[in-house]
Amino acid sequence: MPEEIRGCTTAIAGFRQEESGHWIAELACGHTQHMRHRPPWEDRPWVESTAERAAKLGAPIACPSCEMPALPGTAREYRRSSTFTQDTVPAGLLREHGTKADVWALIVVESGQLDYTFDSPLRTFRLVPARLGVIPPKVPHHVSLIGPVQFYVSFLALP
Repeated sequence: MPEEIRGCTTAIAGFRQEESGHWIAELACGHTQHMRHRPPWEDRPWVESTAERAAKLGAPIACPSCEMPALPGTAREYRRSSTFTQDTVPAGLLREHGTKADVWALIVVESGQLDYTFDSPLRTFRLVPARLGVIPPKVPHHVSLIGPVQFYVSFLALP
């Protein structure tokens, strides 16, 4: 894959507590991450406070489980699809396909959610309005719908 691809930064969407008492952050990308306070290894005293956990909602966090590609900084939109819904999504987007060489794309969810999957290597990302799907050139991928959704695809090129 191109050099520009790296791990992702997502946001804390919520918290839940395991039976063992450990807190787990639910991330906007669909993954989870343990949030433990065990000094000196993990220094997170805020996780033990309801108010401080609430203050962390929406905070950026690196997701070690997520490998969403990152757009090159010079990529610029040259075309945008119409807005698709669960009733109008082209069948081709639901099966493996890829962009042309040198074409990047963004899946932008306006409402609802969908799963975006790289077919090789297999990785799936839950996309919501706050989480874009980045499609590198020629990478095989597809989307799967999860109920009502509105989204479009933005096509980008490098100068």
